[in-house]
Amino acid sequence: MNRDRPRPENPQHRVLADFLRTHRARLTPSTRGRRRTPGLRREEVAQLSGISATWYTWMEQGRDVSVSPAALNRLAKALQLTAAERAYLFEIAGKRDPKAPTHESMAAPPDLSDAVAAIRTPAYVLDGLWNAVAWNKAATNLFVGWLGDDQNRNLLRYIFRSPSARRLIGDWEDRARRVLAEFRVDYGKRMDDPAMQSLVDDLRRKSAFFAETWDEHLILSREGGERTFDHPADGQRTYRQATFTFATRPEFKLVILTPLRH
Repeated sequence: MNRDRPRPENPQHRVLADFLRTHRARLTPSTRGRRRTPGLRREEVAQLSGISATWYTWMEQGRDVSVSPAALNRLAKALQLTAAERAYLFEIAGKRDPKAPTHESMAAPPDLSDAVAAIRTPAYVLDGLWNAVAWNKAATNLFVGWLGDDQNRNLLRYIFRSPSARRLIGDWEDRARRVLAEFRVDYGKRMDDPAMQSLVDDLRRKSAFFAETWDEHLILSREGGERTFDHPADGQRTYRQATFTFATRPEFKLVILTPLRH
């Protein structure tokens, strides 16, 4: 890239520029004295962030420049961003936040677990690695071998490695392939996460069908629709699945299964 003559702006860079300028203006300078404009100067933010004044100016001008996650981390601190503002900064900059929640910090808060428990039909919450972090009694009863005591609660490990999943899930091979295609969207967002890579590598070694399907590079958004199960005690059951994300915890997915009567 030619740093002397950055290429013209694009809409995403303009959004980033407006965000930086607005949040710079809301800060109170540490030194007293009259200023023509509110907030910190560009040079002051650049110095606090360890970014060159020219580079920061180009960012506020919407130029086609890139900044590293480490520099964005320092910039978020300099601008005194809240957690939500920080997440937005990394999103519009097209970078992954190095301080984003990892699998070790993905425990469901108590209020979320209570809300899921109050749902009458099968419902569960998946984290970014597709581990179940909250579920209700109806889900435990439906998913034999997954959500009970002493079970591995990762949905992919359950689907691809548990014999009970093959017996329970209707059209198992087709459903497994679709689930993996949906999971791959999340993998693309966190492929530099060691835990994510470890999960994929482990499943590739232990499931030939996973390895074969993984190499197909199928991509699908998480969709609803009918889901059929052949339950060992209740017989064949059909549900309509709906998936939701949380505004405050976007790494979580709530899945609700509503019984269908034919």
